[in-house]
Amino acid sequence: MAAGGSRAVLGLWLLAAGLCGAVAAGRSPSCHEVRTAFQLRQIGPLKLVPDVPTAESDLQICQHRAPTCCTKKMEESYQAAVRRERAQSIQALNFELKYMIAGHITAFQEAFESLLRFAENRTSSLFETAYRPMAKEAAEPVKELFTDISLYILGAETTVESAVLRFFDSLFPLVYSRLINPGITDLSEDYTECLRLTRQDINPFGHYSKNLVTELSKSLWASRMLSQALSLGSEVINTTEHAALSKECSRALVKMQYCPHCQGLTLIRPCVGYCLNVMRGCLASVSELDAQWREFISTLEYLTNEMAASHELEMALSGIWSSINEAILHAQLNGPQLSATVDKVCGQPKQQEGNLSSASIVPVKEVTETQTFVMAHTSLSNKRREFINYMKRSRTFYASIAERLCDGDLVMRDSSTCWNGEDVVESYTSRVVSNGLKAQINNPELKVRGLDPLINNLIDKLQHFNQLDAEKARLKLERWGPRDAGSGAGGSPEMESSGDCDDEDGCQGSGDRMHTADILKDKKTHPENRNEPKPTVKKIDTTTTTSTVKSSSKHSVTGNGSSPALSPSLAVLAALAALWHCPL
Repeated sequence: MAAGGSRAVLGLWLLAAGLCGAVAAGRSPSCHEVRTAFQLRQIGPLKLVPDVPTAESDLQICQHRAPTCCTKKMEESYQAAVRRERAQSIQALNFELKYMIAGHITAFQEAFESLLRFAENRTSSLFETAYRPMAKEAAEPVKELFTDISLYILGAETTVESAVLRFFDSLFPLVYSRLINPGITDLSEDYTECLRLTRQDINPFGHYSKNLVTELSKSLWASRMLSQALSLGSEVINTTEHAALSKECSRALVKMQYCPHCQGLTLIRPCVGYCLNVMRGCLASVSELDAQWREFISTLEYLTNEMAASHELEMALSGIWSSINEAILHAQLNGPQLSATVDKVCGQPKQQEGNLSSASIVPVKEVTETQTFVMAHTSLSNKRREFINYMKRSRTFYASIAERLCDGDLVMRDSSTCWNGEDVVESYTSRVVSNGLKAQINNPELKVRGLDPLINNLIDKLQHFNQLDAEKARLKLERWGPRDAGSGAGGSPEMESSGDCDDEDGCQGSGDRMHTADILKDKKTHPENRNEPKPTVKKIDTTTTTSTVKSSSKHSVTGNGSSPALSPSLAVLAALAALWHCPL
């Protein structure tokens, strides 16, 4: 016989022996054992426990044969005790899962912040080394770009595309006035705004701005969703820990755990089947989380796999500086055409006499941090694997929570006797119901009135996350698919549709509507444009070489040195038509 069963039988024997001895000696039976248990379990003040059994008539739950060691006040204390004990038991079960989720929320947030700081510093150093004339003014747009990315990952109502295109809107006036036309002295607020609006039409940065949006949308989306998933998982754990017990559940738990004490049976424990019926009834609402929780774990696995796949966050962020550099080089290469269009749209700004020396454009230092960067964040990948492997083991957490609560010391196992709610018996003979709300219709131990509103809200949140967000992820990422930039029959990368992502993915309608590919094509179509001065631009090898970027183009002033500025919305078509020799 197991130790628990032996203690129970011994307790019954001692109780019987004590009662018989007391009767033989002419003494009243004692409630000493009940007082001891009441004190050890810290249920309430000892003054509530009578010294000897009494014929208490106002008991609401433990209505046993008299005499009894319980009072109505003790029943109230027992109800408070079972609520506290049930919460502590669930917290103990939740502890590892809660610790794992909370730990990874912290780890991921710290990793995100570290990655963003690294990428931001790397981008800032690009301007400080390669594009020093505009480094000071570019600092704020760079900071805003990475702030927007951080907010997006944390779930803010923003988009990747709006952040990237806002950055390029701010960057174009600097590139135009500091690199393409370094002699400009009068960069007024109106002229700067005109340049910003013109960028949306002439797309001076080619396909690089759109490519950056697409690549970041792929990688940042999974990170954003994982961040939201971890917060939702934490909310589920916290809510189930503090879910209130119904009145029927509290009474059933008292009847199961403490009514035996009223008869002096402080060592007897519930039958296994009896405990399962009570716990499954009390946790009927919580067990309804099972289906959505299983799907939630599958969604977590999907998101962690996406983060570790080709769209890995680390590599996408570390490549931002390179995409920006390529975009600036593209604008410099097409400087004369961009200048001609801007003149028609925004007018000609004032310039200094003579050509500005290009000596201020310094070589880009060789970037060698990539390997160190990836190695430094290998631990993040390891944490992801550790996290999802643990979470997969918790798929059945809410389906098995009643069984786990009835395991261990709570119930009587390997014993010939147990408590069935009314008396000490050899076995529990009532029907044992299964998990779930519907099954509780046949529960013989308590009535379950309906789904807990708080749990119902959790189920709705999980269902929304699983069915809408995760399904959208599968569809969008399948459509993205790996492909070579610029591939496609008969089209240049600049002319590709921006349909790779939409505002649901972190993208919105692209502002890059007209593309520099048409300007480059104009050189071949119209030979008179071939002799236009070109900026001397050497492309930077981002992995092995140190290169020098020079811009020697000068914006010439004709006539009186200025022309009336037209509004971009009215003048852009005329400017482009004149540039490309096309009649309106």
